[in-house]
Amino acid sequence: MEILINIVLVIVGFILLIKGADFLVSGASSLAKRFHVSDIAIGLTIVAMGTSAPELVVNIISGTEGYDGAVFGNIIGSNIFNMFLILGVAAVIYPISVQKNSLWKEIPYSLLATLVFFVLVNDVLFFGAKENILSIVDSVILLVMFSMFLLYIFFNLKKGESSEEDEDIVVFTSVKTTLMVIGGLVGLTFGGKLIVDNAVAMARFFEVSERLIGLTILAAGTSLPELATTVVAALHKKSDLAIGNIIGSNVFNLLLVLGTSGLVSSGYSPLTFDTVLNTDLYVIMGGTMMLFVFMYTFGKYKLDRAEGFLYLLCFFSYTYYLFIRL
Repeated sequence: MEILINIVLVIVGFILLIKGADFLVSGASSLAKRFHVSDIAIGLTIVAMGTSAPELVVNIISGTEGYDGAVFGNIIGSNIFNMFLILGVAAVIYPISVQKNSLWKEIPYSLLATLVFFVLVNDVLFFGAKENILSIVDSVILLVMFSMFLLYIFFNLKKGESSEEDEDIVVFTSVKTTLMVIGGLVGLTFGGKLIVDNAVAMARFFEVSERLIGLTILAAGTSLPELATTVVAALHKKSDLAIGNIIGSNVFNLLLVLGTSGLVSSGYSPLTFDTVLNTDLYVIMGGTMMLFVFMYTFGKYKLDRAEGFLYLLCFFSYTYYLFIRL
């Protein structure tokens, strides 16, 4: 009976988390529009951060409560979920065109972020340390890289035009905007707390690791905003929004979310990294490199349906591997 309550509370937590992120994005976008911030800037910053807000909240709560496996599993699992399942589904719905700019800048930066994170958390392998941790220095490096990514966006915006996808953003009254932002933050906080506590309880009941829960339940749940955004973008045949959402989200997750999680957790104890997760990092790197290869097969600069199906096949094979790895 107790496990059923845990499952229900996890579902309730996800509802609060997703609606909280939705309110936060809508309120923040309204605020930005009120102050005449450009449409594309809203899409690349506020909306991107908003879809990564669930991962950020869940990770901060997990880290401060000592669930290190869930912290890393959530982000690594979310990025795999984004790359293989969400991008695969989007490509199957409608082939995704990729601009040269994304192919040679954003996608490589996503791969670089993964490689840097891999080096930083494998202290024993690369630096001869006694344990693998995400230290304060490591967290600062990730956040500096994130700042560089934001600077790139800022300077790139000066060369572009307003995005059509963001032209329909509604500007609410000051009171409604404030209530939406506050309500979104409250929903994220309480939803994240419910998810973490009950997901860990489920892991203990089924005698599986927090790491596996992070790679599966937490990763899938916190990636729902990305899934919804990308599927809608694909249905409306807006390729740039679809691919940008996935690549941007992966960069935000690795650099902003893990960087912030590491800094916050350092006040308690440094996050300990389990090297079993290295295999999952290889999967992320492989998925990113697959995207490069796919850009030069069949339709050039396009992720077509056959390649989308291949991504989905890889995802389900990986999920099967996770459960036999127990």
